[in-house]
Amino acid sequence: MRIPLIALLLSLAVPAAAQEPAPPVAPPSPAGQDDQLVVDVTGGQRAALPIAVPSMPTPAAADTAAGNTSALGRQVADIVAADLRNSELFTPIGPSGLNAPSFPQVTTPDYGYFATTGAQNLVQGFVQANPDGRITVGCYLYDISARSELARQGYVVQPRDWRRAAHRCADSIFSRLTGEGGYFDTRIVYVSETGPARRRVKRLAIMDYDGANHRFLTNGQWTVLTPRFAPNQQTITFMTYENERPRVMVYELDSGRTRPLVQQPHMTFAPRYSPDSRYIIFSMAVNGNTDIYRIPVGGGTPQRLTNTPGIDTGGSYSPDGSRIVFESDRSGSQQLYVMSADGSGQQRISFGGGGYATPVWSPRGDLIAFTRTGGFQIGVMPPAGGAGRILTSGGAAEGPSWAPNGRAIMFTRGLSAGQLWYVDVASGATRRVPTPLGGSDPAWSPLRE
Repeated sequence: MRIPLIALLLSLAVPAAAQEPAPPVAPPSPAGQDDQLVVDVTGGQRAALPIAVPSMPTPAAADTAAGNTSALGRQVADIVAADLRNSELFTPIGPSGLNAPSFPQVTTPDYGYFATTGAQNLVQGFVQANPDGRITVGCYLYDISARSELARQGYVVQPRDWRRAAHRCADSIFSRLTGEGGYFDTRIVYVSETGPARRRVKRLAIMDYDGANHRFLTNGQWTVLTPRFAPNQQTITFMTYENERPRVMVYELDSGRTRPLVQQPHMTFAPRYSPDSRYIIFSMAVNGNTDIYRIPVGGGTPQRLTNTPGIDTGGSYSPDGSRIVFESDRSGSQQLYVMSADGSGQQRISFGGGGYATPVWSPRGDLIAFTRTGGFQIGVMPPAGGAGRILTSGGAAEGPSWAPNGRAIMFTRGLSAGQLWYVDVASGATRRVPTPLGGSDPAWSPLRE
């Protein structure tokens, strides 16, 4: 099991992107249908909505750097169906077992046929090779019973980004039918783990939210922990051990350059970005006391935000940047506190039994996710506080990270070789996220641009 930050400190104590959407070739959408919302995502758990997703045709089969457009049409449909299924709000029908539409039928669906499948909605599209080497992916959503078009999007991408086009198609469907933002065209940065417990190799790794396009960012020379995505997605901050001392680093995604966040020789750890990506809050141990500090991402003089005996750590901003939630043992056990962004007005918000750790504010601002240390479970509570609502059961779970729309939480599960999982906040349904090796400390990126 990963060691909670406060316990860790006690043990160490010393005095492509897709291009702008281009509309597919098709007639304009019918008017008067923008008010249809099919899925209730706030009123509790409902039966998943059946939605047909047949294979996507191509106007002319052509080879591209990503493969033949005929094969890509099936692969794009597979990804769209998988994304919608993973949300727990939809039951995709197809692509297997469905008649594939012809290219002209993309904009003139066979509503009679798809009505026999039991689906309420239909996703159709196409994949086309362009003369400049790029690929166009068209994406359409239809209401089967009303025999009407609800939405359309088109994506012109480099061949390497065809999966992103599929995720963006799924995001557009999800948003149209739920009224929420999507979260499929996102990435996860996490700690990839391998080797025996006493000689564990921990590397920084990044992948798409569904486990595809995996690559390592560090070579394992340093142990890495707690990676965090900047909201502008230009940098990642994380903690590493250098000469047996924890130190916060900043990794630049474009250049691959890594630099220390602060120059002071103190232990630094538990970093997290401000919503505008301008600052990082982190913990620093000075003269036997650990407090939360703020510093510009580019470096500078740290500003101290807490000044209380004990260990203050694990800070996370509210979406508007006005408040910070953090954990502290000032009361004798790990509990959660909220303060203004300047450090004023500190108030305890957790009062249930046991300890609370690793708080993270929801992108919606309505909930704070946490780790309940008594049984290592993931839970949520309102910013005003309370006992909270536990979302996971069975198997040690810790280290929550929110999806950008606040719909789901990713976390670490496992006692030795960790695994990445996520849980739907409304329904409590959980799903494992595949990784090549063991994984821990996931951080969910914002939607990609």
